[in-house]
Amino acid sequence: MNSRRSFLKEIAAGAAVFPFAVEAARAGESLAATSAEGEEYWQLVRAQFSFGEDKVPMNAANLCPSSRAVTERVSELTADIDHDCSSQNRAKFNQLREESREKVAKQMGVSADEIALVRNTSESNNTINNGLALNEGDEVLLWDQNHPTNNVAWDVRAARFGITIKRVATPKNPANVQELIDTFTSAFTAKTKVVSITHVSNISGIKLPAKEIVDAAHARGIYAHVDGAQSWGALEVNLRELGCDSYSASAHKWFMGPKEAGLLYVKADNIPRIWPNIVAPGWGDDADPDPRGARKFESLGQRDDACLAAIGTTVDFHNSIGAARIEARMVELATALKQGITAAGHTLVTPMAPELSGGVCITEVPAEARRDAVNRLYEEHGIASAGAGGLRICPHTYNTMKHVERAVAGVKTILA
Repeated sequence: MNSRRSFLKEIAAGAAVFPFAVEAARAGESLAATSAEGEEYWQLVRAQFSFGEDKVPMNAANLCPSSRAVTERVSELTADIDHDCSSQNRAKFNQLREESREKVAKQMGVSADEIALVRNTSESNNTINNGLALNEGDEVLLWDQNHPTNNVAWDVRAARFGITIKRVATPKNPANVQELIDTFTSAFTAKTKVVSITHVSNISGIKLPAKEIVDAAHARGIYAHVDGAQSWGALEVNLRELGCDSYSASAHKWFMGPKEAGLLYVKADNIPRIWPNIVAPGWGDDADPDPRGARKFESLGQRDDACLAAIGTTVDFHNSIGAARIEARMVELATALKQGITAAGHTLVTPMAPELSGGVCITEVPAEARRDAVNRLYEEHGIASAGAGGLRICPHTYNTMKHVERAVAGVKTILA
């Protein structure tokens, strides 16, 4: 409690510049210190978001709302820049950006020098795609459910440089985790140099056993990249334990952060071997890789300083709840949703078992009927969803059980 009081006192001292900060700190304080439990607690979490009950976001695989604290952080810092855009005033953002980096690194269990704060998962994936040195005939193994920036982008490189692309398909209804592991390990060959996978599929909801696949790849000297667009902010991810060589993610999805921000993690030993896609001011004065670690991958010219600073605010918000608690709640909501849909007689694309799935929940709907289903669920029931792989509904911590019940009721009606 003494540390919390000190924190609030320090925040209050800066309130003349950023008056929102006191309220943002109190919001985090209330989540960390409350004795509320169960749905009462999650109602408190829901209150940190400004969306109305008439249109409820349940499409976290695409875009999440930011908490009020994050929204206000971006707004106040943007206003500060517009009030005085001098280099002298903006100098403070160097420290704020580094604070964001430190917080993300700590959250993910790695060092700050291994974290680049980029624009999104797409940019991160393409940095790895274009930055790794590969020779003609080298083989890259992909999951056929990867996002296009971790799939088609490799095809483009193959067309340019003659590398070989090999895709594997996992079972539609995997029986267990080992079946998913075997799908990849059985496809490894002596020519396989890279395996690039998506942690959780956005078109099936299947969660890959990423650590086991990474370990198997490393046993054969294969570079392992993980697209974490559907896991950062949703699952409790420790990158050191995961063991991957690189990891990409976006802040605007499950992380519930600012828009047009993301991360690229590159294990320290791999940083020198990967070249950046873009070289802009901040890189240095010669062709040698920037000595500042993974920061060389964020040499992108002028950035949105307020956005980068708000990444740290988002980590603070997550920490006020706790990563394990966030994942457990997401699983609870997703399980209730899947159970409700199957009880209504509809077929899931996504596995029911939490060990085989994340927060992405997809119901079978013919391709030609998906747009209508998504529109009706939104217009008639106030639930925002998507038509990726079927009818995709993705609940997150800002959702309540009543939202899930409402989504189930809507599915029953529109798919009747």
